[in-house]
Amino acid sequence: MAQDLERIQTRLDNIRSVSPILAALRTISLGSWQMALNRVHGLQRYSEHLLSLLPVLLPHITSRTQSRILHRIFAFSGKSKRAPAGSERFVALVVGSERGLCGRYNAAVFERKAHYLADVAEQGVEVEWMALGTRMMRIFQRREQPLQWSQSLPVTRLPAFKLAHTLTRDWLQRYEAYEIDAVDVLYNAYEGAGRYAPTVARLLPPRLPSMAQAPAKNWAMVIVETDPLQLYARVVEQWMAISFYNLLLSAAASEHSARFHLMESATQNTERLVEELTLELQSARRQAITREMQELAAGAGLLGA
Repeated sequence: MAQDLERIQTRLDNIRSVSPILAALRTISLGSWQMALNRVHGLQRYSEHLLSLLPVLLPHITSRTQSRILHRIFAFSGKSKRAPAGSERFVALVVGSERGLCGRYNAAVFERKAHYLADVAEQGVEVEWMALGTRMMRIFQRREQPLQWSQSLPVTRLPAFKLAHTLTRDWLQRYEAYEIDAVDVLYNAYEGAGRYAPTVARLLPPRLPSMAQAPAKNWAMVIVETDPLQLYARVVEQWMAISFYNLLLSAAASEHSARFHLMESATQNTERLVEELTLELQSARRQAITREMQELAAGAGLLGA
């Protein structure tokens, strides 16, 4: 009986010591989840504003001012050059997590990678694999699949916009040099509290408004005092970086939402176990006291043989 009491008490103490950790992880995940959603909401209007500038700038860009900087991005104008003959080369970035305790978050997007690879293999496309997040990098290592580039993500904060901007500029430069033909991002798209969907998003080439599309806003007569082509290129670069950053924030919201719900479930299970073990401990103590009273009574001759 004494061993049972000690076992129950030890287990109860262990669970009670874990409870504050679970509560802290739940609070951190909730804060990061809401912060990611707030940033997505804040960037949406800015992204729409940037995109509305492009149709305004297009009439100021003549064939004489077009240069190699955007000769592939102007595909809709019919003036873009063709890439050299050969197989196409895609960059595929797989976005995972830096920490665990988020269920099948990384496994789900890695499984989506297998379907993506099967699709592009039918097209004869060569894929250059990249990964974000230590957990995703470990999956590639365990499967013995090489990565051309990888980088960890912040542990205590959301991904920085600088990361999205740096990668976007590098991809644009390589795209203009015909080193790559497309950039796809594989990530878990946020679909609500505790819900996400492994998704493939085509980042490059960008889907830009054509000359025939009307501006999103009622602009007055616009006077462009700088090089319109360079301004257009800058807006495209910034808009693409923001679009990519939105994908990273969506992935972060999915990760922290999944972790929050797992920690919430673990916290509820812990509270249930504490209650059950407390009742079990009280019952065991009552039984021990009753047995001791019976032994004392028997020793005093108060109980019959």
